Amino acid sequence: MVWKAKITNKPERRPFHHLFFPLISIVILTVMAACSISYKLNGASIDYAKTKTIQIDEFPIRSTYVWGPMGPMFNNALKDEFANHTHLQQVKKNGDMVITGEITNYSQRNKSVSSEGYSAQTELSITVNVRFTNNANHSQDFEKQFTATQTYDTTKSLNSVQQQLVEEITKDLVNQIFNATVANW
Repeated sequence: MVWKAKITNKPERRPFHHLFFPLISIVILTVMAACSISYKLNGASIDYAKTKTIQIDEFPIRSTYVWGPMGPMFNNALKDEFANHTHLQQVKKNGDMVITGEITNYSQRNKSVSSEGYSAQTELSITVNVRFTNNANHSQDFEKQFTATQTYDTTKSLNSVQQQLVEEITKDLVNQIFNATVANW
């Protein structure tokens, strides 16, 4: 038995989707390569072409009640936040952005009362006054007060919880200041 092959001059017709999907893939890849998507995990919106330096002055304590480690703790945390979440160089003077201020209040007050009529919780509060100057865009300049609080059980002494509470309050204050100055929220 002899097999005969059938030879035709007609090209094989491929279905439309064989051409459509590669063409669409090429278009999508081209569009994606042409687009620039910028997402900043730290939330900072700084024009680094205009703003390269930041001056963060020490915040003195102007509160009537003082806890010694509070000042250095706050000042270091504020500087660290900008060092870790921006590309700004920190300078001692003539910064493109300038942050100055003072710690104006460090206080505690009764937050809640127990059924026996005694204080059940106490709230520790820190307030800082901040002056912000953006020498590249003075419309963003401001002077504001920022306050953060933490609550603790009155059965504990302030001395036993003060370090942890001030660290948490400082973190909150630094986040508020960072967002107000460079995140433009």
